[in-house]
Amino acid sequence: MHAASGKRLGVAHPRQEGPPDLRLVPPALAAWATAAATLDASPGTVAGLVVVCLGVAVALAVGRRRSGDGSRGRHSGWSRATAVAVLLCTATAAVSAGLHGADLRRGPVPELARRYATVTADVEVTADPRLTRPRVTGDRMAPPSVVLHAEVTAVRPAHGRREHVRTPVLVIVPAGRSGRTAGADRAGRSPWLELLPSTRLRVTGRLAPPLAGGDRIAAVLRLRAGAVPRTEGEPTRMQRFAGRLRAGLREATDGLPKDARALLPGLVVGDTARITPDLDAAFKETDLAHVLAVSGSNLTIVLALLLGPPGLAQRAERRGAAPRLGLTLRATAVFGAVLTLGFVLVCRPDPSVLRAAACGGVALLALATGRRRSLLPALATAVLLLVLYDPWLARSYGFLLSVLATGALLTLAPRWSAALRRRRVPARAAEALAAAAAAQAVCAPVVAVLSARVSLVAVPCNLLAEFAVAPATVLGFAALACAPWAMPVAEALAWCAGWPAGWVAGIARTGAALPGGGVHWPGHWWGALLLALVTVALVPAARRLLRHPWLCGACGLLLVLAVVQPPPLTRVITGWPPPGWRLVMCDVGQGDAVVLAAGKGTGVVVDAGPEPAAVDGCLHRLGVTRIPLVVLTHFHADHVAGLPGVLHGRQVGAIETTGLEEPWDQVEFVRKEAKRRHIPLTRAAAGERRRAGDLDWEVLWPPGGAAEAFGPTPDGPNDASVTLLVRSGGLRMLLLGDLEPPAQRALLRSPAAAQLAGVDVLKVAHHGSAYQDPGLMRVAAPRLALVSAGAGNPYGHPAPGTVEALRARGATVLRTDRDGALAVTTEDGRLRVTTD
Repeated sequence: MHAASGKRLGVAHPRQEGPPDLRLVPPALAAWATAAATLDASPGTVAGLVVVCLGVAVALAVGRRRSGDGSRGRHSGWSRATAVAVLLCTATAAVSAGLHGADLRRGPVPELARRYATVTADVEVTADPRLTRPRVTGDRMAPPSVVLHAEVTAVRPAHGRREHVRTPVLVIVPAGRSGRTAGADRAGRSPWLELLPSTRLRVTGRLAPPLAGGDRIAAVLRLRAGAVPRTEGEPTRMQRFAGRLRAGLREATDGLPKDARALLPGLVVGDTARITPDLDAAFKETDLAHVLAVSGSNLTIVLALLLGPPGLAQRAERRGAAPRLGLTLRATAVFGAVLTLGFVLVCRPDPSVLRAAACGGVALLALATGRRRSLLPALATAVLLLVLYDPWLARSYGFLLSVLATGALLTLAPRWSAALRRRRVPARAAEALAAAAAAQAVCAPVVAVLSARVSLVAVPCNLLAEFAVAPATVLGFAALACAPWAMPVAEALAWCAGWPAGWVAGIARTGAALPGGGVHWPGHWWGALLLALVTVALVPAARRLLRHPWLCGACGLLLVLAVVQPPPLTRVITGWPPPGWRLVMCDVGQGDAVVLAAGKGTGVVVDAGPEPAAVDGCLHRLGVTRIPLVVLTHFHADHVAGLPGVLHGRQVGAIETTGLEEPWDQVEFVRKEAKRRHIPLTRAAAGERRRAGDLDWEVLWPPGGAAEAFGPTPDGPNDASVTLLVRSGGLRMLLLGDLEPPAQRALLRSPAAAQLAGVDVLKVAHHGSAYQDPGLMRVAAPRLALVSAGAGNPYGHPAPGTVEALRARGATVLRTDRDGALAVTTEDGRLRVTTD
């Protein structure tokens, strides 16, 4: 076009196009569905499907050749051509998926995995190693492991011969008790994490079947905790170069603040090794997780510098770096292709990067030309080629979200942007709002399936983050390019990029901290269908609502109040928390977190539960902003892992713990959290008495510290639990932590035994487990027994026998797994409980 115009940089007004061309959409969808369905199909099923599709396609093609040339014949020919294309793509996808699925069934590895055989294997790393997130499992924090996808090239069982194979597996290297793998450097980074794709290793481990079917691995190869990588072959030159660039970016960001240091490599090349669990959770809760992955937007942002603003790439007045460099449209296209190839090489040519490059290329086409008629065919072509190249993408949620988001930007966003501009919304604001809303509308049902949650802050968080993502990404890529040659320049660029990166992280943390930032939603496909129907109903309602500015403002205010949930307003509307509450047992799942009222906005917190978000939300709803003391009864993860949520945004006087420092990893976790916030740590001992407002409490256990109480070999952390007798508003409340029967019997023999009789409220020990001392139940004889347990927990807490024993002694038993959060109040001397 630019050549025909006689102008080297192109014509001023490119040709406008008609409605979108949808002919390639059915074949692409057919190939997608076929690949997803036939990856684990038998060879006979695949062969039969291919024969049927080819036979019908030939019949339709022959019938089309015999059809007439009239208008009806042309319409019929178009329909037949589409049907033939659908059948051919279905057959091709079935062949590709059948071959890829067969890779998981052929060779000796699947059978060895079914026997859990120990083998020595030669493997080739096929993707970047990653560190799993620590997670609470029961009362323990499961240590992280290094996992990496690899391909077994040779395998030898313990008593067998060596065989050459090509079988994909998942290699898992468990961390030791300290959370570090063997050979870790001083910073704790495992040598396994330094491995590059294409590296060849020889390892010895135990094979096991995959935990769930439908994935692209034939087996799991679990190595021993102390294993170190034994390299048999160096990675390719291309991978080494990409690895140097990524390592240079990490080095350039070392001096940045914590969040920016973690986020910037993720923004640029998808390196999330430094992302902490709380930051990762914040991005997921605000639907900003796409920022942490290599996505098409990364490529689009960089190429936008080359091409300039949308719709101007084919005009004489086009902007960007290309016209300033005197590049013609053809040269610009070639240079853009080179940048795309470099993006794929640096970010590694694995399926997620190829998907990002393809979807980013389509978005780039929209950005460059504004010719939407050719964009849906381009997207359909990208989907078709990617699914045929890697059929496993057909089952990938990431692939589905990428395609949906790109499709929304091509179809819905332009219309919504035009509608907003007609209502006098500024053009740039209208485009940004329409893009964020369209992507959220089509992706939200899929996200709901994955997280069983719908974010109410996703659109504003994405809008606020969008302005910072582009400069952070561009400056990050510049730092990446400069790092191998001029590290001081790279560090300066990284410092500049750290500001917008920190802004994005702050947006995610702020949005995730809002108590009404999301609503629970059924996490099944019928839940996704329900959300899609709700969205379809809301779109026309929103269109009519835009005609009434005052009504829009009122709805916006109601949404803000629903998201922020100011405690005074929440109390008026929901009645929670009840006025004059004395004790609240928060619903934190399988763990403990109790709040004791100590004045307006003040509470003493006993235990923190397993998750920061749950206890933080509970304290926010209670309006607690000052905590004179946090008591951690013992160091099991289901009591201390939520500590960051307790400390978040609150004034905390001190943290008091038991004297038995086990397990050690959780002891270190508590110490680090206290040190980071300059909060003193103290130890509880029997006889200690404290007071805060009209609340006072006494420590009954352990006597003189854990070491003196139990001798040199304590039974475990549970029996070292800090036990409190609390007095508030005329109530006597006994909090037993996780005491087991031996410590419960010892407590009855202690000098504190006289104070145990006839308490009003009992926090039942160890989530109501079956291990309780009948003598302590008989002496305490509580009027109300509270049990903190998680719904559907695998331990059967609370035990039916424990519940029946308490009820037999006249206690009312309430439990968080069924009743939710529990608030205890008194009224005219009567004990009352309000559930949330």
